[in-house]
Amino acid sequence: MQNRVVLFLLFVLLISCSSPQKEDKQTPPKSEAQDIVDKSISHHGMEQLDHAEFSLTFRDMSYTYSLQNGLYKYTRTQTDSIDQEVYDVLTNEGLTRYINGDSVELEEEKRAAYSRSVNSVIYFFRLPFGLNDEAVIKEYQGTTSIKGKDYHEIRVTFKQSGGGEDFDDVFLYWFDTEDYSMDYLAYLYHTDGGGMRFREAINPRRVNDVLIQDYINFKPEDESMDINNISELYENGELEELSRIINEDVAISIK
Repeated sequence: MQNRVVLFLLFVLLISCSSPQKEDKQTPPKSEAQDIVDKSISHHGMEQLDHAEFSLTFRDMSYTYSLQNGLYKYTRTQTDSIDQEVYDVLTNEGLTRYINGDSVELEEEKRAAYSRSVNSVIYFFRLPFGLNDEAVIKEYQGTTSIKGKDYHEIRVTFKQSGGGEDFDDVFLYWFDTEDYSMDYLAYLYHTDGGGMRFREAINPRRVNDVLIQDYINFKPEDESMDINNISELYENGELEELSRIINEDVAISIK
């Protein structure tokens, strides 16, 4: 009996030595925040915006967007106070401004300001798609009730590498716990003097199956407050309406 046990153990040892161990190639589970964002992007029909084009009009200025294989091109066309056509082109290489078809030299401060302005309109228009950018850090903060509905609350910050000059901004997003629509957002920013805003999504509609929304833009009286308390001020009617973000003439093409 003892000899059989010894022989069995030797057999097991030989098998384990001669058979390489399989690597565990299982995909790690998604974080709760990542899962919610992915479901929201799907609900908004934005899974294919990484190879798409769209155009829109915002405050009498025309914008276009294209993204293919990581290469983006955002444009803005407007007419200035002396009836010149001003055309801004923002790509991975930076921003170029044309006036009546001729490129113009820009001071770095102005170039950065124009870049932020163009990028901001595109960024907010394509939310929540941008929440899967590589520089985004997502943190689930539990559920919150707003106007009698339950929402998943997610806090977003940014890695300094790849997060742009606004990497130290802080965003909060509220996603409906039932359909994952992104109904509210808030952000704390530091450029151009800094401040805090809260946005309520309005006028949802589908364009080429993509959910498009406009927003009411609010601010708190004390913009140095803790951003985590801003939804309570909204609930209590204690935010001041600043403006309305209305996107018009929207056209979307998925490539």
